[in-house]
Amino acid sequence: MRRLALLLISLCLAWPVLAADAVRPERKQDFGDVTVHYSAFTSSMLQPDIAAATGLVRSKNQGVLNIAVLKAGKPGTAVVSGTVKDLTGRSSPLSFRQITDQGAVYYIAQFKIAQAETLTFDLNIETGGLSHTLSFNQEVFPGE
Repeated sequence: MRRLALLLISLCLAWPVLAADAVRPERKQDFGDVTVHYSAFTSSMLQPDIAAATGLVRSKNQGVLNIAVLKAGKPGTAVVSGTVKDLTGRSSPLSFRQITDQGAVYYIAQFKIAQAETLTFDLNIETGGLSHTLSFNQEVFPGE
């Protein structure tokens, strides 16, 4: 599980370089003392053992949205929900699962990638009795 935590942290930190959002290249949003880190990537990028350990499907047509919530700089728990919308406006709900590993807490959800396109992610993060909304666009590509 330590490898899982390192992989998810690495993906959270590395993907801004590979797929930066023009408005928020750091791929995070601050809400007072709550910071939400987010990244979306093709699940075929995951190692088979990591995908199996997290219950994710590896596929060139499946994406993963990874959310990490920090409160005052420390991993925090939250209730994460949201949708993903394609350019035609078709919206699909995201079903998040919490993964806890050695003190780190992540929320992951899978979504379909039919073709290269820009997707809009609309998220609601509830923590500490407060609700925060986050919306971002990301260009995605089916993997190899």
